[in-house]
Amino acid sequence: MIDRPWLKSYGAIPATIDPDAYRSVRDLLDQAMTRFAEKPALRSFGQTLSYADIDAKSRALAAFMQTKLGVTKGDRIAVMTPNIFAFPLAMIANARVGAIQVNVNPLYTPRELEHQLNDAGVETIVIFSGSTGTLAEIIGATKVKNVIVAGVGDGSGGKQPSPPVDPRLQNVIPLSEALDQGAAMKFVAPELRGDDVLFLQYTGGTTGLSKGATLTHRNLVANIEQFKAFMPHALAPGEEVVVTAIPLYHIFALMVNFLTYFSVGADNWLVADPRAIDQFLDVLKAARPTIFMGVNTLYAGLTMHPRLREIDWSRLKLAGGGGAAIVGAVSDRWKEITGTFIREGYGLSETSPIVSFNPAYIEKFGGTTGLPLPSTDVILLNDADTEVGVGEAGEVCVKGPQVMSGYWNKPDANRQAFTKDGYFRTGDIGVFDDGGFLKIVDRKKDMILVSGFNVYPNEIEAVATACPGVAECACVGIPDAKSGEAVKLFVVRKPDATLTEDEIAAFCAKELAAYKVPKHVAFVEALPKSNVGKILRRDLRGAN
Repeated sequence: MIDRPWLKSYGAIPATIDPDAYRSVRDLLDQAMTRFAEKPALRSFGQTLSYADIDAKSRALAAFMQTKLGVTKGDRIAVMTPNIFAFPLAMIANARVGAIQVNVNPLYTPRELEHQLNDAGVETIVIFSGSTGTLAEIIGATKVKNVIVAGVGDGSGGKQPSPPVDPRLQNVIPLSEALDQGAAMKFVAPELRGDDVLFLQYTGGTTGLSKGATLTHRNLVANIEQFKAFMPHALAPGEEVVVTAIPLYHIFALMVNFLTYFSVGADNWLVADPRAIDQFLDVLKAARPTIFMGVNTLYAGLTMHPRLREIDWSRLKLAGGGGAAIVGAVSDRWKEITGTFIREGYGLSETSPIVSFNPAYIEKFGGTTGLPLPSTDVILLNDADTEVGVGEAGEVCVKGPQVMSGYWNKPDANRQAFTKDGYFRTGDIGVFDDGGFLKIVDRKKDMILVSGFNVYPNEIEAVATACPGVAECACVGIPDAKSGEAVKLFVVRKPDATLTEDEIAAFCAKELAAYKVPKHVAFVEALPKSNVGKILRRDLRGAN
């Protein structure tokens, strides 16, 4: 077996963690709500809930679901809300009753929602009032019989205007009523173990219908403990202030921003719609965060806004990035404004999510996703399923306590997803350096083949983004009669920039081998993105 080069770079980091540090995520949450009872836990639209408030309200919702709806351990309950109080209240209630939470994007289309609800066998859903029109379209084709509707301010006692509930839905239960009724009902905590399922985290479905990654309580406890081992300086009990703008239905925000920081008594400011940029900046200004997590597109957008300099960043300990590659030029702009570089990590829905992260001792952006976390083994395999050496590219395959048990009811997909010796195949191409730092080169399917040479879009995009006048960009391969494929770059110019195709090509030619230089450049107003902020290269492949 090839040596694991990252272990010699660990320093004071423990090589292993205890994935059974808590019997369940419920135990972790219970301890936090007791220890930090009087501290502010969550803020949203000017309202604040303490840890004691969260304890009482989530217990009331759990009791209501048990008593009134007949929810029992193992039932699947969908949660389909933006970052408002309803999400964490529902999540903790689900953990308390032993339900399996199905995390649903509130911007899903009816087709996407119908597939996910039916695939998971959902009978109960907690849904934002603004998403009820989507549910109304397809509820008759699902098993859903209980609909709890949440408004913006539900759970806070405050009155916030919310979109109306679609009139086609009958017998819906307002979340506020469920909380009021549940407060007078008895809650009985079922026995929970680490191997009980906590989340069905559906993948993006880039290769077909989305699949539910089955994540257990132990998976999440393990990943929380792994992250804590890497970032002890950014996890001071009762002291951290987090601004959560990335969506909680995404496993990155759910595990890091919510569960991890909840466990240490953080003050978490929720941002329901980061596209409402002025309100978002107002939250940042008021919160003065010590912790901020985002994806590259979020950071890129913020650094282009003049008001970002109004914010006091003196308390910022950690700016973390994941979900997609962080571009060096974006990290440089962020550091120039905030004083802190973006610390990149790597993970997937199937790994709860973090596989690797840049440890606390790293002091500048390096273009890698850091070291594999404690108790995590990562191998890189070539097309013959042979492990490659340091400096060689191969598919990233992962084994560890944070790796899912499999996809929900997908035995065929599970056979393809794991190697014979139990490593999860990520579909990403990576390279280890001598120190064990992992660089993600690209997705297998995104690789461009130019005259027999492998071209990885992340490399091209990182160079092109540094070109003066480029706000953001993405590249894909397009058919070419001479070279098989050619690189096409889609560019969003910065405001007032007059950048030309020739200028971009000349800039790239200074940094890239000739076969990597974009042969075609298209200027666009915006790049297609998922609701989590990932650039959708597949949508660009058919663009002119």
